[in-house]
Amino acid sequence: MKPRTTTRLRPVAGLFLVAALVAACSSSPGNTGSAAAGPRGAATPSTYQVGVIGGGDGGEPVKGGTLTFGAYAEAAVLDPARTIVAGSTGGLEMAAIYDVLMRWDSATGEVRPQLAKGLEASDGYTTWTLTLRDGVMFSDGTPLDAKAVKWSLDRYVEKGADEARLWKDNVTSITTPDDSTVVLKLGRKWPTFPYMLTTGPGMIVARSADEGGAFKPVGAGAFTFGSYAEHEETVLNAREDYWDGRPNLDKIRIIYVTDPNALLDTFTSGGAQAAFLRDPQLIDKALAAGFPGYMNMVALGNVGVINASEGRPGADPRVRQAMFQAIKPEVIYQRSYNGAGVASTQVFPSFSRWHTDATSLPYDPDKARELLKQAKADGFDGKVTYLGRQDPAARATALAIKSMLESVGFQVELDLVRSVADQITKVSVNKDYDVAGWGISWREAGPYGRMFATLHSKGNLSVGMHTGPEMDALIDEFQVAETEGEQRAVMGRIQEQWNKDVPALVYGPTPEFLTWRKNVHGVEGTVNSMVLLDDAWIAPTG
Repeated sequence: MKPRTTTRLRPVAGLFLVAALVAACSSSPGNTGSAAAGPRGAATPSTYQVGVIGGGDGGEPVKGGTLTFGAYAEAAVLDPARTIVAGSTGGLEMAAIYDVLMRWDSATGEVRPQLAKGLEASDGYTTWTLTLRDGVMFSDGTPLDAKAVKWSLDRYVEKGADEARLWKDNVTSITTPDDSTVVLKLGRKWPTFPYMLTTGPGMIVARSADEGGAFKPVGAGAFTFGSYAEHEETVLNAREDYWDGRPNLDKIRIIYVTDPNALLDTFTSGGAQAAFLRDPQLIDKALAAGFPGYMNMVALGNVGVINASEGRPGADPRVRQAMFQAIKPEVIYQRSYNGAGVASTQVFPSFSRWHTDATSLPYDPDKARELLKQAKADGFDGKVTYLGRQDPAARATALAIKSMLESVGFQVELDLVRSVADQITKVSVNKDYDVAGWGISWREAGPYGRMFATLHSKGNLSVGMHTGPEMDALIDEFQVAETEGEQRAVMGRIQEQWNKDVPALVYGPTPEFLTWRKNVHGVEGTVNSMVLLDDAWIAPTG
């Protein structure tokens, strides 16, 4: 890794220590969250951990070469103001093109400067002063100064980006007292605000990106946009004038292999040096084979969101609770993933720093029948529709849900659509569903942003789930908490409120594993399952 002179920001919540996942728990009715054991011969749940797994420093970096990366999906756009910035949605490409002002270090739990030089809080965490590095240039030759940062942040909000609503509701002013200083004033205390600059808002877009009518990805990162062939590949080229020195790699080639099994085959055969995996069975295979990589466990990544809009079955809290207590997630993982992955009904399972002693609602089919009986006595006909997809794992999940709900007295109709796009339209745009397979995705690093966006009544990613003043107040309280102890105490009460509200059925967290071959070194992880490749290099053998 190239040496850097940086100002480190001390973590508000303390150090994050990686914890192994627990082994399978009892499947008794009192079980409130467990880890499903992997199939014989595959990696076990104890192999799963948050952070970099395996690998080593590799010695002296080698210059040159192309890193071929098998993406999880083809990124629709490379504009951080028009997409969800995550490793599964073009985050690797965007981090390479734009860099990030701040980076989360999974090994230490620190949020520390990356493209920025420093970030300091004052006035009780209501003022944040961002200091920029001298001489940083966009790839178009213009300076990345304070005015450029302000312009990019304003643009992010104006475009209605993923976290724009959260930013707009909190940041009251942005001033630029000089070329290297940006002062952000907040309307309320926010000790974990630095996490906002590790993702979309922290990817600074050059003014020239919006010139000429069509967006062009222009940033200050270690690589520039080279070419794009639809459904085939995107190529990024190394910058000679990157602020931290020319990257070791000459190019990054992102390839699109639509079938996850084919993607793993391409990776293991050497057709790619890195790949993004989300299917637990495929992750188990990669782990069992000893491939290193960057693992992120996404809480609430595998859920069934419940439409609580007026006129829907889920508007009745008894119906929501009955569905929750009829579901045993171990059954889903056995049928859908051959037992691979982690089954849990808790908001943050035991692997997480945010796990608390607060338990989730237990699997209790008798209680489910009683609640359903009460709802039927008040006029509910017992019918619900479950929306899923037609791919094998999603279909198996839908059939398992149907079976368990019908065993307690529901009548379930399946609505299985062909594509992710169709599913998004029905859930997020039209809200035309009763229960739907989905991912709420509360992140281990800085979970507040996603908590607000998905479950606060003012959030911008609502899909019809139940929201209420009690949960709003808890999310607001989490925002202003200063220590990890205070934050964990609030998180415990969020779990307890979840048990009352039941905004979604919880099946388990989603593992996201960006794996690479053993001769790849220098990859750095950050938030949202993204990695930085400015220090990455490929050894000639391995």
